[in-house]
Amino acid sequence: MFFCPPASPLQGVSLNNLFKHLLIVGACLLPAAALAMPQVYPTGTTIYKPEKAYNGFTLIAGGTPRMIDMNGNLVNEWSASGVNGFPAKPLPGGSILTTGPRWKGLINDGITLVQLDWNGKTEWEFRNFLEVPNDGSAPADQKTMMISTQHHDMQRRNSPVYHVPGVDMPKSGNMLILGHEWHVNPAINDNLLMDDVVFEVDESGKVLWKWRAADHVEEFGFSKEARQSMKNWKPLSDADREKGFDWWHQNCVSFLGPNKWYDAGDKRFHPDNIIFDSRESNILLIVEPKSGKVVWKAGPDYAKGDDAKIGQIVGPHNTHMIPKGLPGEGNILVYDNGGQAGYGTPTALDPTGRMVVQRGYTRVLEFNPVTKKIVWQYSIKSHKKPWTMFGYWDYSPFISSAQRLPNGNTLICEGSNGRFIEVTIEGEIVWEYISPYPGNIPGTNYVYRAYRLPYEWAPEAVRTAEVAVVPPANGDMQLPNAEGVLPSVHTVLKKGDTPAAAGSSSGIVVRRGSAPQEATLYDDEEDFEEESANTMHAY
Repeated sequence: MFFCPPASPLQGVSLNNLFKHLLIVGACLLPAAALAMPQVYPTGTTIYKPEKAYNGFTLIAGGTPRMIDMNGNLVNEWSASGVNGFPAKPLPGGSILTTGPRWKGLINDGITLVQLDWNGKTEWEFRNFLEVPNDGSAPADQKTMMISTQHHDMQRRNSPVYHVPGVDMPKSGNMLILGHEWHVNPAINDNLLMDDVVFEVDESGKVLWKWRAADHVEEFGFSKEARQSMKNWKPLSDADREKGFDWWHQNCVSFLGPNKWYDAGDKRFHPDNIIFDSRESNILLIVEPKSGKVVWKAGPDYAKGDDAKIGQIVGPHNTHMIPKGLPGEGNILVYDNGGQAGYGTPTALDPTGRMVVQRGYTRVLEFNPVTKKIVWQYSIKSHKKPWTMFGYWDYSPFISSAQRLPNGNTLICEGSNGRFIEVTIEGEIVWEYISPYPGNIPGTNYVYRAYRLPYEWAPEAVRTAEVAVVPPANGDMQLPNAEGVLPSVHTVLKKGDTPAAAGSSSGIVVRRGSAPQEATLYDDEEDFEEESANTMHAY
């Protein structure tokens, strides 16, 4: 399979967009080695317009959960708890919900689902969903252990999916959990499936109901070619066989909550119904927990009917209904990643019939679930630019999220690059932050999700002044060499000096401008000034 490299984290700091887009959009199906990406880039808050942003703290996680302020100062981290942060969700009072330590080192499944206070103390824990072999984290005399299998998402009942002003976010009660089960279903594949399940538990940890994806494959609208490509999957190794076929790969789940569609009589949008997506199949779903039936769907074929208004979804994440009380309430917000996903007819690029749909950029979409008409989007094809293809850029082929903020802005987590932007409805970036922290995958700074929360939700946090950040021009963002001299200055040597003297403090005149091809010797500074006025040095 080919990999489309993510856009550079520098993109929000006025990189040469033409160069970048031609490389990434035009060549996204080439091997990663074919593209040269920056290895050095700024981190922390790189853009901040306090008067236009929804100011508060931001919780980021994809590994150790961390809370930062608008200027990128670290406010708190929960590193001592050993949690996975897949994801981490803020609660009033400074607590968080998050995935506990990983089972068998897998990046997703947590041994526990935990609620931690500001200091990392456990307030609530769940782990009793599935019995599995002891991976060494239980006492040595135990052959098996119980784990939560929780991955990617969770939500308290009677709680909005994220902060809504004036709406309570309970710290106790029933919990909606996304987990895994391992089983065989010949209707999909003869090998072991790593299947996604959604279930609800009460405060004591009792499972109240469960929905399993493979049990509903006939409701998903797959073509014959898509079903055949699933049947053709084969493990490539013993480890692959043990892990199982991740055929559905669900990455989110949440209650719809109160909404105008149900208030108007549309029963598909009952507040207790759940909404989620399948990254692997490009499908968005709403399911009725009582019956388990799919009551609303978009995809996998976006070429027909009302789905064509949405356009092709590729590898989606964080699909949810915007909560009542926020701008856009009732619309569906989804991080439409792009990259590669979907089942279908084999192609030259993917002869397995998997990952047959490909796109080299992300769309953050808000659409009406009744008409399926797009209401707002942030992508290279939105917010008109001189050339449409060079519009607003965002790209992460996996993970990532979007949150509607109370002021109408949208917080976007471009997860694979550890980049976060808050954008206005017009597409203006009013806050940008690039994570300096290592991600779960070595060599990355990736962040799975981000959530903005009001200052009052973290009463123990130290709150500092909100200071605007205006990024410098890229030409001024230069690192000095080992001698402390910027590479963009002219080094002028006096008669008799050698180029080696360029690193010393004697005989040097430093002048801003383009770096010269080689040091030039002048009799004095007047000669230098006279020539520079008549050459490219003056531009």
